[in-house]
This record gives sequence, C-alpha cells and structure tokens, in this order.
Amino acid sequence: MSNNHTYGLILAGGRGTRFWPRSRTRTPKQLIPFTGTRSLLQDTVDRLSPILPPERLWILTNAYLRDEVQRQLPDVPEQQIIAEPDQRNTAPCLGLAAHLIQASDPEAVLGVFPADHHIGQPDRFLEFLPPAFAAAREGKLVTIGIQPRWPETGYGYLEFPAGATPGELQPYPLERFREKPDLATAQGFLSSGRFYWNAGMFFWRAAVFTEALHRYLSKTADLLASLPGHPGAEFDRMLGEVYPQCENVSVDYAVMEKAALDGKVAGIASDDFGWSDLGSWNAVYELLGSDGGGNAVRGSALLQDASGCFVEAGAGKLVALLGVNDLVVVDTPDALLITDRKRAQEVGRIVKMLEQQGRTELL
Repeated sequence: MSNNHTYGLILAGGRGTRFWPRSRTRTPKQLIPFTGTRSLLQDTVDRLSPILPPERLWILTNAYLRDEVQRQLPDVPEQQIIAEPDQRNTAPCLGLAAHLIQASDPEAVLGVFPADHHIGQPDRFLEFLPPAFAAAREGKLVTIGIQPRWPETGYGYLEFPAGATPGELQPYPLERFREKPDLATAQGFLSSGRFYWNAGMFFWRAAVFTEALHRYLSKTADLLASLPGHPGAEFDRMLGEVYPQCENVSVDYAVMEKAALDGKVAGIASDDFGWSDLGSWNAVYELLGSDGGGNAVRGSALLQDASGCFVEAGAGKLVALLGVNDLVVVDTPDALLITDRKRAQEVGRIVKMLEQQGRTELL
C-alpha cells in the first residue's frame, strides 16, 4: 500500500494509571514491554512498518515522555514527535496533528493508532488498513470496529447497518457511536451482531478532519488554526499559550458521534485479529496464558496451593504465594500492589489517592 500521501499517527501520551506501580508518569504503560523486550509503542511501530515506514509516522506524546519516545524510536524524525503541553483529550490532539501534517502535505491521509494496544495477529490486522485508507481518501471519516467476543461494559460500541459481515474488507456507512453500556445492553449488542467495539482507530484526510473540527468544535479548531504550520521555537511558544485553551473533549464525543449522524462516517467490520486494549493487569494475565495451576508469572515466584494468580516480580526478589487465589501481585523497588484480579480495573483509584496525598515520588 505504497502512497506518498499516507501517514500514521500514533497516540502515545497517556498515563496508564491502571498499571501502577509499574506504570508511572515518566514510564507509562505504552513505554513498557509486556511481552518480549519491545514496548507497546515499539510494537505499534513494528506492526505498521510493512506499510508505514518510520519516516511516514508522527507521534503525539507529552513533555514528560518526549525524550524516552525519541530514545525508543530513533528512526522516526525528531520533528515528527510532538509533545502536548497540556492534556486536553483526543479531539484537540488529533486536530493539532492534522494541522501540522496538512501544512507539510495538503493531500495527507492519516491513520490514527493508539500506542498501548496489543494485536495478536498483525498480518490479519494489516489487511484492514488499505480499504480504510482508501475510504478516507474519498473523503470519509473512517473507523475500524472490533468484533466483540463478550458483552463488554467498559468499551464504547459502533453500530453498523444490518448485513455488515465481520471480516469483509469494505466500508459500511456507520449508523452511530454508542456509549459504554450496562450489562443488559451489552448483551443485546452482542446478540444483534450489529455492534462492534470502538478501538479508537481512525482514518481521514487531514483536510477533511480539520473541516469537521471547524464544524463540530469551532473554538478548538480556530485556536489550532492560529498556530504555525511547522514545529520549532515559535510553534512551541504559541502552542504553550494556545493549547490549554482548547476544549477538553474526546474526538468520539466532539466529532465522530455527530459526523456519524450526518452520514459522514464509514466503518469497517473486522473479524478477530487478536485485539486487546490491555486495560488492566488482568488483561495481561489473560494475554500471557497460565500454567497448570492457572497462574501467570513474570519474574521470580514460588507458588504453593495458589491458583488464578498473576505475579509481576521485580528483579532480585522472590515473591511467594501460599494458599491464595485470583490475586494480582506487582512488585517494584518502591511499591507493592496486591489486589483481587476481578478488581484490577480499579487500580487507578490508588493513583488518585496518591495524588491527593501529594505522594509525587510514587506517581
């Protein structure tokens, strides 16, 4: 899929609070290797490399992480690694990227990819990208829906028209975006066959997205349009003044939900390519697979009469579990997390408590 106007935009600015104590402000989830030796960010770049080489990638991160992102991705041009001065959610950051890339290439077509997801079948995943980029070139805002494997209440959903078949490499007019449902609604979504998980992967011409931002989020669009079109000292100065004034809102809510109702969004219904958002330590447990006792261990651990446990042990320390079940145990030099696997999604609450107590050395 060689095209001189095709780019990849990787979102790498999150904090990953549900992976505390391993994930910290300066070493968040996307910069950590969960399988093998490559971080999730590096895995994302590797996965895209057959169709998007490093020189066609842009990375959106934050000031805390910029140096480490550059270190991990030495082949991505330095001027294409952009640091947000303030977290304002995905609508402003995607508008910022579209502004910069469109200035350098008015015909640019972007694919947007989160840096902190896992994809177990990258070859199958890549088959969905050419039709997504093709629909974007025709002027559509495009997204890929993930075929749901269970009635998940923690994801947003995409509603496809009747007759959409998972795995077809063609876009359908997307009917609407749906918020995270309760369990009964999610079960209905699953049984209908028309609803897919929203994984936050998008495709559009930079000019088309900029136009949509002006239509649906005009204040932010006007602020971003006032910035220079090229990174540099003046850009950095103005960005620091302008960006915090942008509305703090997701692209789904600000643009895509409204554009879908206006008939401007196309969706591609994927089949299973092993996607996971790795939303908690429990997701890592499921990804790694377990031993005969149902335990998954990274590091040094001794388990006796224990089952269903996940252990992430720091170097040089043995973690021993006796007579316990379904725990997450994560050991780092300065903090130890122990929680029920069923409550792994709530680890971010610990981070909020540390923030309230001013324990910045642990954040």
